[in-house]
Amino acid sequence: MIDFSIIQKSQLEGASRLDAEYYQPEYLFLLNNLGKNSLTNLGGITQRVTQGPNPTFTQDGKVCLNGRNVKSFRVNAENSNFVSEGEFKKLLGFGIKKGDILITLKGLGSIGKTGYVFDDFEAIFSRDIGLIRTNENSEFLFAFLLSKYGVFQIERSTTGGTGQLTLTTNYIKQFKVPKVGKQQTLPISKLISDSETEYKYSLIFYQQAENLLLEELGLKDFQVPEDLSYVVNYSDAERADRIDADYFQPKYMQLLSRINKHNLKHLEELVSMKKGFEPGSEAYQDEGKLFIRVSSLSKNGIESKDQKYLSDELYQKLNSDFEPKVGEILLTKDATPGIAYVLKEPVEGIISGGILRLKPKVDIESEYLSLCINSLIGKMQAERDSGGSVIVHWKPEQIKKILIPVLPKSTQGKIADLVRKSHEARKKSKELLEEAKRKVEELIEKGVKNDKYD
Repeated sequence: MIDFSIIQKSQLEGASRLDAEYYQPEYLFLLNNLGKNSLTNLGGITQRVTQGPNPTFTQDGKVCLNGRNVKSFRVNAENSNFVSEGEFKKLLGFGIKKGDILITLKGLGSIGKTGYVFDDFEAIFSRDIGLIRTNENSEFLFAFLLSKYGVFQIERSTTGGTGQLTLTTNYIKQFKVPKVGKQQTLPISKLISDSETEYKYSLIFYQQAENLLLEELGLKDFQVPEDLSYVVNYSDAERADRIDADYFQPKYMQLLSRINKHNLKHLEELVSMKKGFEPGSEAYQDEGKLFIRVSSLSKNGIESKDQKYLSDELYQKLNSDFEPKVGEILLTKDATPGIAYVLKEPVEGIISGGILRLKPKVDIESEYLSLCINSLIGKMQAERDSGGSVIVHWKPEQIKKILIPVLPKSTQGKIADLVRKSHEARKKSKELLEEAKRKVEELIEKGVKNDKYD
């Protein structure tokens, strides 16, 4: 079936766009719904809409945000770039503040990601990010941009060929936004605020779980030393079948000696393992059954970014062997090895070859085991085993041999409960965000007639 639209010449938006994609039926349907309201251009209700500069990055210094810092509808400083103190001072006009909305302007698979700045922190932003600043009602505008009425305008305003897609601030300024009074936006603003509260609870619970684990293992004060030189016996190198210096850094032995008294078990003693399947990029589709790749897995769940899908036919052939089950631990072994997540809900999808399914075969808390892998304990062993190559791979035979401290079941239970509380709070945060989006959409579809945006 072919979708098509018939467009009058007068509807060609000043002839600035003639590509058929811009006028696809779904977009016109949503635009028609928006037209039931009193509308204004986004640029007319904002204090500022601007693209970031193109600074010179340094190894350390002041934080300069990039597209990676807009994640899970929030803005943070993890994995940011840096600029010198002097350049930072010159570019203070591109500083962010609480209440700002950031949107990614470039990047294949990540263009149009929107994040809210919930807290003040010192940072500027680079040219792959656009900033939207309002005097008030910023939470409503943020929820609008996340709703289908914001998303479709982001999608249709994206220009360029494959791999060179861009979104410009000029287009963002032209986005159509309903004029909604402050009283109507208050419930939406509260949902956004409550979502952030739950998100922060999730971080606190997870940190408490990790702290309890490290305290029980005597690792709370563990400092990771970087020795410039050390001596290794030939027999140790022969036993490990490794001659790269990084593998034998003393920090790894120091870690293992700290946890040695805590009933250490090889991972293969605790779980069975099954590798995913790699059908090849030619099998990828834009819709269908989920194909779970390393890039879409985090310790908090399966992310929706840059998602790929497989046909129903291929899924039916593979699901009996490669579909993960509730309670199993998904563990990345390639690219970013050592990310573990306990599957909470059924999923219709297939895991990629870069992911392992771990199924407990002894009485051990899955959430406790996943935390061990995600913590310093698992990270350092993954780092040791997978180091020394350009393309990072953690071999299944190495993964089977990683050491896991098995604490008493009562302690495992306390740690697992905190991890579960963290996931529950994060889930609640997402639900509140979804509710805010729905309320925006309901408001628009009822037809808001308000010519004051106050």
